Amino acid sequence: MKRAVVVGSGAGGAAAAKSLQGAFHVTILESGGDFRPFPVDPAKLEKWRKTGLFFDERLIRVLFPAMRIKKTPDGMVMVFGSGTGGTSAISTGNAMRVDGGLKKLGIDLDTEFGELEREVPVSTSHQKRWSATTRRLFELCESAGLRPRPTPKMGEYDRCTGCGRCIFGCPSGVKWDSRRFLAEAVSEGADLATNCAAKRVVVSNGRAEGVIARQGVRSRFFPADLVVLSAGGFSTPVILNDSGYPCEERLFVDPVLCVAARIEGCAQNREIPMPFVVQRDGYIVSPYFDYLSFFFDRRWRHPSGNIYSIMIKLADTNQGAVRGRRIVKTLTDKDREKLDEAVELCAGLLGGLGVRRRDIFLGRINAGHPGGTMPLTAEEASSLHHSRLPENLYIADATLLPGPLGNPPIFTIMALAKRVSKMCIRGGSGQTATGASAGSRPIAKGRK
Repeated sequence: MKRAVVVGSGAGGAAAAKSLQGAFHVTILESGGDFRPFPVDPAKLEKWRKTGLFFDERLIRVLFPAMRIKKTPDGMVMVFGSGTGGTSAISTGNAMRVDGGLKKLGIDLDTEFGELEREVPVSTSHQKRWSATTRRLFELCESAGLRPRPTPKMGEYDRCTGCGRCIFGCPSGVKWDSRRFLAEAVSEGADLATNCAAKRVVVSNGRAEGVIARQGVRSRFFPADLVVLSAGGFSTPVILNDSGYPCEERLFVDPVLCVAARIEGCAQNREIPMPFVVQRDGYIVSPYFDYLSFFFDRRWRHPSGNIYSIMIKLADTNQGAVRGRRIVKTLTDKDREKLDEAVELCAGLLGGLGVRRRDIFLGRINAGHPGGTMPLTAEEASSLHHSRLPENLYIADATLLPGPLGNPPIFTIMALAKRVSKMCIRGGSGQTATGASAGSRPIAKGRK
């Protein structure tokens, strides 16, 4: 059987692996280890804030290896997952369809979204668990004509225990993440290599021969008839650049800024994050307890159960780059104008909850939805394949997206990965495979 190597086990990688397994023998390369939810209730760590131990967000990986953080030169915090399930395991589990940019290119994913709706449990049943404060905020948004909508969530929320720990890995298995697709692929015969970081794609005579990866202290070569890069918007560009296929400096990241205030007994830290969403021009707002700011920003000095926060997620200008292991990203004047507008909106909503303007405080700007550095164009709408890549090398993650979303992307990434997989099975790569040998082996002599 022809072999496919899928790099990454997050939303795109797991969806691609599940779709490809059977038509190919799939090997999934995951740079992290097996995901484990954070074992401690974050509220129990509150007393440690005063010690000064939480002085840099990058230290999170010491306590929670599945969450990794990088900083841009101007200090913007970039968050991504490392481990099986990728960033989906530390996401809020939103199932929002945000494919408008793809539709403009002529890419219709209706079929793939329909498949996902049958394969993934999606509901808004979490509404019955909303706190009184969240219900009041929803009503305020309705009264203001903001048209709030309950957020569709992936999972079985009738079993939700109300721990508020979605972004640390659901401890009760309620929230759906891409590890379920990963498990299905493995049960059908796919191989999974963890702690195995892909470094570059080996190309010869215009075709990808396989992937060189680092596993522990050893380099390994994984031969392939098809290579699908789904390592995420920060890592896929590194692999492409190191393989001789430079990406564009069009990085978007969907920056997040939270506007917060003390509301006694609101207990937002125990709620499902992002229970409803308000869509605005260029951004969304949604209730969200920001743990990054809570632990690393001194302005968030109140007890966690007494802080209520509204997230702004911005569709930023797609100007930025992944250069080696560095992420270069700066907010433009237009971005900052939009953020200022959104802050005013959130401040007004908090005022409706009885908060005085002088008691409002902001969080740290952070981001975790990178993409756009190898964007699809109208010319590639039918193939979903970049002409300057080898015919059997595909991308199946947010790197392909033509522009910022300002919205949760996981559901859309999975639908896109499904379509990419179908293209791989139907044509090009699947029909012209070279029949590489099975298994993996230590890196061959002479390979670099």
